[in-house]
Amino acid sequence: QVQLVESGGGLVQAGGSLRLSCAASGRTFSIYVMGWFRQAPGKEREFVTGIIRNGGRTYYADSVKGRFTISRDNAKNTVYLQMNSLKPEDTAVYYCAASSRVGVSGIKSDYDYWGQGTQVTVSS
Repeated sequence: QVQLVESGGGLVQAGGSLRLSCAASGRTFSIYVMGWFRQAPGKEREFVTGIIRNGGRTYYADSVKGRFTISRDNAKNTVYLQMNSLKPEDTAVYYCAASSRVGVSGIKSDYDYWGQGTQVTVSS
């Protein structure tokens, strides 16, 4: 089994920045893709960004492209999400996810492991 633990969430003002971290432990050898999803109250969980093992391929949802940056430190089994120019609509619980699939996917069912989530609130 793989365990994922997110950290770094909090309250920020619109236009501000925040960095989330996700540390993986357990059978991490099986992880190829790591990514982030988010879920606002009353809405479905949506894909935000993903990155492959070597860091050479990333994908971003249009809503965050140019503002968010995903990075990965394989030595630490950690993935990061740098969020800049935050907007109130970015407010959500952010979930780290990991997959054994080769390609980055925006489909929830393609991910094998999930973190507990960390709350990000952006005030106007």
